[in-house]
Amino acid sequence: MLKFFYNTAPNPIKVALLLEELGLPYEPHPVDTRKGEQFSPAFVAINPNSKVPAIVDGDVTMFDSNAILLFLADREQRFVPRDPRSAERAQALSWLMFVASGIGPFSGQSVHFRNAAPEPKEYALNRYDFEAHRHWTVLEQHLARHTWMVGDAYSIVDMAVWGWARLMPYVLGTGDATWERYPQLKRLVDTIGARPAAQRIEALRTRHAFKAEMDEQARKFMYPQNERLAKG
Repeated sequence: MLKFFYNTAPNPIKVALLLEELGLPYEPHPVDTRKGEQFSPAFVAINPNSKVPAIVDGDVTMFDSNAILLFLADREQRFVPRDPRSAERAQALSWLMFVASGIGPFSGQSVHFRNAAPEPKEYALNRYDFEAHRHWTVLEQHLARHTWMVGDAYSIVDMAVWGWARLMPYVLGTGDATWERYPQLKRLVDTIGARPAAQRIEALRTRHAFKAEMDEQARKFMYPQNERLAKG
């Protein structure tokens, strides 16, 4: 059975959504990053980058959420354009990589510098907040013209966007006012959130009690780069 290594962050949850949409049986393996479980030798053997999600399915071991989405959708021939020469396949790859290289990193850094970085942080927060908004605006404008991200069908690109988009009020620090600026993304979040597969993820989210405290030990595991400052 497929083993799914996860926590409740955006990237693992979008893979969980695809697993549920496909109806694939899987064995969930929680990785508590605030306890440093991502650095255990057993997990590093699966993902040398020490991040979730990852999957092990027979002889297949994969990490990086967008790579996993594409691999599983291609293998099952669902939720992705199949013809490698088609315009829709090209669009799917473009938008999937846009989420991987833009939405995820800039949103993540926006969260970090808003909530975790020490002062002074004005320059860094301004940069990442600006870029996060800029990337989300690209998606908002696209969804104003299209029901789904690619063609006329729900796909892994929508799932990749949804993983992050449902947390936009927190990511951008704008609370409920977020959806006034991004109504099309709110439409996508609500539409996908109402699907049975998304509802089933809630059971997965509550199945394991991940560490909630950001204490000194958790900060050491989450922000190991700070050790360099302490030695400076």
